[in-house]
Amino acid sequence: MAEDGVITESAATKEGENGEAAAEKDQSLSKRQKKKLLKQQKWEEERELRKQRRKERKQQRREQRQNNPEEGGETQSFKKRPRREITPSTLRLVVDCGFDDLMLIKDVRKLHKQIQRCYAENRRALHPVQFYLTSMGGQLKQSMDEKDKGWVNWKDIDIKSEHYSDLVAKDELVYLTSDSPNVLEELDQKKAYVIGGLVDHNHHKGITFEKAKELGIEHAQLPLSSFVKMNSRKVLAVNHVFEIILAYLEKGSWKEAFFTVLPQRKGAVAVDQDGANTQGKGEEEEEDSDSDSDAPEQIAKDSKP
Repeated sequence: MAEDGVITESAATKEGENGEAAAEKDQSLSKRQKKKLLKQQKWEEERELRKQRRKERKQQRREQRQNNPEEGGETQSFKKRPRREITPSTLRLVVDCGFDDLMLIKDVRKLHKQIQRCYAENRRALHPVQFYLTSMGGQLKQSMDEKDKGWVNWKDIDIKSEHYSDLVAKDELVYLTSDSPNVLEELDQKKAYVIGGLVDHNHHKGITFEKAKELGIEHAQLPLSSFVKMNSRKVLAVNHVFEIILAYLEKGSWKEAFFTVLPQRKGAVAVDQDGANTQGKGEEEEEDSDSDSDAPEQIAKDSKP
């Protein structure tokens, strides 16, 4: 009995110490931490209840399909995404990566993300273009090697260290630059359209236009002003230009392409045929291209050999 008493007393002492420790810990927690802890406890307590509810819903759907096979079939087919007919385009889009020495490493990394976005969007486009990266090297290649080693397995893209003028005939090149006086009304499937791979926060105004003139190649700007009134300058990020062209190939309308792609962070207004303005969906942003959360997942899938 004495031994049992010692054991009982020891257990009671230990339990009391644990209770005091729990009380001290509880006092040390902030109100926000206590609330979070209670929420977690409730979540764990209701785990079995949630599991049971899921089973019941699954059983109800099964019974509904058995009792109404036609209705169930319609619901099931409605949920499936329609299979789209992919028709590759002969149009070429070239990202000119020859401005590496003009950018800080943080801007090179932004360009890297924009290129990732272009690749992902082209892979799932209705009319994917022939995609080229030229003058590849320097900081950009280093960033891609460090942050995205799978890029070496990218499919349906030509990545070259050479300059684009060494790969494509000059009479087939058109440099897309907002400083050009020429407005691009239609896309020529026989042309290769060059997008300047530069994130510079407007430090090198007109540099892509000057490059085009030096090389003696055609240049043009997208017809942005004809359809959209911008609250700021109309320089688009690399991926926005790329996505607008993909959208135009699918929809056949510049207006639809612009308002499908331009981000919604700031308000842009659509210009109607009478010259009046109507509210649109979004405005361009030169440097940020991280808005699509599923782009990294898509790139990861596409990078597998």
